[in-house]
Amino acid sequence: MDPIIQTLARELGRAGEQVENVVKLIDEGATIPFIARYRKELHGSMDDQLLRELADRLQYLRNLDARKTEVKTSIENQGKLTEELSAAIDSAATLAEVEDLYRPYKQKRRTRATIAREKGLEPLAALAFAYGPAVDMAAAALDYIDPEKGVEAAEDALQGASDIIAELISDDADVRKELRQLYLRRAMLVSKAADKEPEDTVYRLYYDFKQPVGRVQGYQVLAVNRGERENILKVSVELDQETAHIAVRRMVVPNRAAMDFVRSAADDAYDRLIQPSMEREIRNTLTDQANEGAIHMFALNLRPLLMQPPVKGRVTMGLDPGFRMGCKVAVVDPTGKVLDTEVVYPTHGVRQKAECIDTLSAMIRKHGVEHIAIGNGTASRETEQMTVELIKKLGGGVSYMIVSEAGASVYSASKLAAEEFPQFDVNLRSAVSIARRLQDPLAELVKIDPKAIGVGQYQHDMPQARLGEALDGVVEDCVNAVGVDANTASPSLLQRVSGLTAATAKNLVKYREENGAFTTRKQLLKVPKLGPKAFEQCAGFIRVPESKSVLDNTGVHPESYGAAEKLLAACGFSLEDVKAGSISELKARAEEAGYESLSKTCGAGAPTLADIVKELSKHGRDPRDELPPPILRTDVMDAKDLKPGMELQGTVRNVIDFGVFVDIGVHQDGLVHISKLPRRVKHPSELLSVGDVATVWVVEVDEKKKRISLTMKKP
Repeated sequence: MDPIIQTLARELGRAGEQVENVVKLIDEGATIPFIARYRKELHGSMDDQLLRELADRLQYLRNLDARKTEVKTSIENQGKLTEELSAAIDSAATLAEVEDLYRPYKQKRRTRATIAREKGLEPLAALAFAYGPAVDMAAAALDYIDPEKGVEAAEDALQGASDIIAELISDDADVRKELRQLYLRRAMLVSKAADKEPEDTVYRLYYDFKQPVGRVQGYQVLAVNRGERENILKVSVELDQETAHIAVRRMVVPNRAAMDFVRSAADDAYDRLIQPSMEREIRNTLTDQANEGAIHMFALNLRPLLMQPPVKGRVTMGLDPGFRMGCKVAVVDPTGKVLDTEVVYPTHGVRQKAECIDTLSAMIRKHGVEHIAIGNGTASRETEQMTVELIKKLGGGVSYMIVSEAGASVYSASKLAAEEFPQFDVNLRSAVSIARRLQDPLAELVKIDPKAIGVGQYQHDMPQARLGEALDGVVEDCVNAVGVDANTASPSLLQRVSGLTAATAKNLVKYREENGAFTTRKQLLKVPKLGPKAFEQCAGFIRVPESKSVLDNTGVHPESYGAAEKLLAACGFSLEDVKAGSISELKARAEEAGYESLSKTCGAGAPTLADIVKELSKHGRDPRDELPPPILRTDVMDAKDLKPGMELQGTVRNVIDFGVFVDIGVHQDGLVHISKLPRRVKHPSELLSVGDVATVWVVEVDEKKKRISLTMKKP
């Protein structure tokens, strides 16, 4: 079995055959959602997150293998590749270990050691560094005095020999490995204010900060990195010099021919060569780990945000608040179609506010608006207060919700928005987006670059390609978990479906516009550029509610239609029963018969049959409907209304390393610090996700700094 497959199987705790099957599917171009949903028999029902972890690790190990080959080829071309060195490179588990082994053979710029070698001092260095009886270096150096080569005195020869030994020690892979471990155990990450009398900034916690490298938190690393870039902080990695010197000496000095001389060279190797590069390496390692943690956290927050239950089947009004440019208004029907737009000025005075309420009242009555979505940006507070007055004037019957407008302005000014709403001003487009976010968060948010959605920390500091890759994976998983309607889905939503690209998504929409609504899944094969392979990948995730076949409106893959019909027959049902919703006993009967037994009858594996039963039982239902609905409000509170000990219901808006931010209906989200969670956890994500409804109690309100401290521990 391939060594990479063996490594992956060991790391993931899965059978080698299962891992091999997944790797083969990935190499054949299968997407993660497709593999997760429709190839369970081949991989033992791994979920999409584990499969993505496998895919990421596969890429790393393949890159590692490629680098090993490059390094060995380079050393071999120099005629210096030994069997021992080749074996050491082959057994290296990380890229850092490979680079350590390659370091002595790398093409170097001209160094002090290089110059010393040009002066013919390498034999003197070898004499000192050899194992054996003691030598008199001062006497030996006299033989290397050569003014023509720039060696004017014995001291020059000794200095050159020391430089050569220092570089040899610095290039030693074992020395670096030992020091790397020492740094991870004993070094401190230190940050100080760059100015002697610093101003009160967001970085004040880091003006005199010291934390062991092994215990520093990701958000702390990202904070000091940003503070350093902004010239507010000075950051370093510090390790006791004598401790490091002892570690290096212990490894290289004993039994050398000139131990005192080598000891001095070893100290110089650490101070001049190893320490600066080790500090850079540790800083890079901490940053990489912090980035990966932040990306993981972002992905973790994005998933529940995208999967928020939609507020379907309701006419919705979107309000994009603003001061100078007014409040932009858009009314959309239950399908998201724009019915009306307006601009009002509730913040420009008492008369304008009254006019605004009259205008919006008329629009609400005219179109039968039931819900109002208010963007949480500038003037949101004032707009919310106006909305409450509006609801009171109407006598109720309308509710509102504050909606995150993160990314709405990015979307409204995008080429996509211009194509979707060429007739609307940029500002009005964002009001439409806000209304639609309440109706169907997933369908709307897929139009926005995931980085702009705003549920994470330091997203703009992340390696953008890696962040984009991770977040796109989350969006893809969510879209495919929900499924999309072939006859209503936008190109933005369709291109996130497994197997489809931006081009095939546009072709699909164009085909339906020219030929009318799809009536079967098989029709998808008529879409230009959507071939059999793409159909295999996407068909199970695309729904055709208008089809005569009920299976076309489920997550059952067309390749399993035969198995589904046999399963129904074996349990005493038909497709007509599915259509009529008369299969409540299907699961019980299938379990009674046994999936393993049914698999022989139906020609499909037990996991596939279990999924078919699940899909047929919830035929036509949105999986998001099973989640708790969002909190809709009819009244408003202000931060000054909050009192310590007050109990409130709120919605989790963001989960970060040190706590969670909760929307409690006062415009400013409150922070529940990790220490204030109901029980002790390593990370808040163990308890809470974005969108969760939580009971909180007010601890403290700082109106000046706009900070609300909350707890989930009942006072």
